[in-house]
Amino acid sequence: MKNGYYHMYCPKDVQSRYKLLVFDETNKPFLPLTDFYDDVSRKISKSSALSYLQSLLPFFTWMDRYSNYQGERVTWSYHPEAIRVAVEDYLMNEMACKVREKDSFRFVKLSNKSPNTVHRFLSALKSFYKSLITLRQYMYANPLIDSHAILDDYKVHTEGVRENKPRMPAEAGTEDPLVHRRLTDSYFKLINEEWQPEIIDDPFLYHKVKQAGNQANWSLREKVIARMLFETGARASEVIELTIGDYRSRKSFQEVNTFNKGSHGRRVKFLRFSKDTVKLLFQYINQERKKFDPLGRDFDFLPNDEPMFLTERGTPFNYQAWYPHWNKVITLLDMRLNPHKTRHWFVTISMREIYNISKNDVEIAQRKNELITYMKWKQKDTIEVYEHHFDEESHRNLHDKMLENMTEKEKEYMEQSKRKRTKKTVLNVLEIEKETELDTDIQALLDGLED
Repeated sequence: MKNGYYHMYCPKDVQSRYKLLVFDETNKPFLPLTDFYDDVSRKISKSSALSYLQSLLPFFTWMDRYSNYQGERVTWSYHPEAIRVAVEDYLMNEMACKVREKDSFRFVKLSNKSPNTVHRFLSALKSFYKSLITLRQYMYANPLIDSHAILDDYKVHTEGVRENKPRMPAEAGTEDPLVHRRLTDSYFKLINEEWQPEIIDDPFLYHKVKQAGNQANWSLREKVIARMLFETGARASEVIELTIGDYRSRKSFQEVNTFNKGSHGRRVKFLRFSKDTVKLLFQYINQERKKFDPLGRDFDFLPNDEPMFLTERGTPFNYQAWYPHWNKVITLLDMRLNPHKTRHWFVTISMREIYNISKNDVEIAQRKNELITYMKWKQKDTIEVYEHHFDEESHRNLHDKMLENMTEKEKEYMEQSKRKRTKKTVLNVLEIEKETELDTDIQALLDGLED
């Protein structure tokens, strides 16, 4: 969809309360989406906030052009019923989804023509109305929330076996135990996306990207970031926004502290990478980075709060500046690989390694729990049970073995590349339901990666 809603960053020489402005089709500032980004970027990472915004821009353009509720165009401020009708039409006509009525909500089923952004779009729109309600700009209930589901869930957790009496505590032993299910309060519920993570089981993927990076003349900065993504399982922002102090704060020279999604910048987890990446990192800091540092400092003279990665202007590097470098290489590979899939790849390879080196089920379970905690999976009730069992040293041993195997796979891949040249690189994504039965613990772990 061309010439629709778009966004622009506020120029540095212009004073404004907004760092980003959204414009409609007539090039007029559109404050609802501008205020939404401003609000949500304070609560989640800027890259996630931008991803939400970008998934909403086509919808707002479509609403202005094609929406219809009782003969009128729908705007964002209409009552919930009109918004739901517009969203349902958009899902069916623009995203090739099948929508089916069910009780007080709608089931949404993806087709083979549906984009992989349906879930993000629905989450973003739900977040948009949550923000606008908080900002007192939308005067109704959130149209993306099924209020009946919330009420029914409340009744289940409060009504007991005695008529018109509250539920007795579990210790009383008189009530049937509650079944804890993964419920959603969304009005539009995706029924064929739940519990279907992507399992990227290509052992050569890491080395394909590194080789393509060399062909694209990646700088040391891009090489280090890419290596860290594959070797640590981190989100891109968790690597790109590292500081010098994050590295100095760890006792191991192969580790850094970093923030987690939802930690609001607090360093709550660590990342671990190979010795070769450490060498490349210091080569970058003391050579390439030093050239762009305003004071020409190397590692020993950099204060802890200095960003690890800089732009060529000497300013802190960020996701928006980094992504074009990544996309250039992925385009060169003729592959669809967004940066978050490196996280899925890391977990898949790690789980394979766990099964390869574990001697029994006890060791498998222990190493799964160590990996879950390292990844800071957001299922708190699962993580907290095993938190005290996690031994960083044990994970280091496992991680070293995984890095050794990655090095061996690189050598094997390079040998194969010499013998056989392929025209197109294909990302090997397993269809879980069709091709393999996955351990439920692994599947739950991979689902948590989207958090």
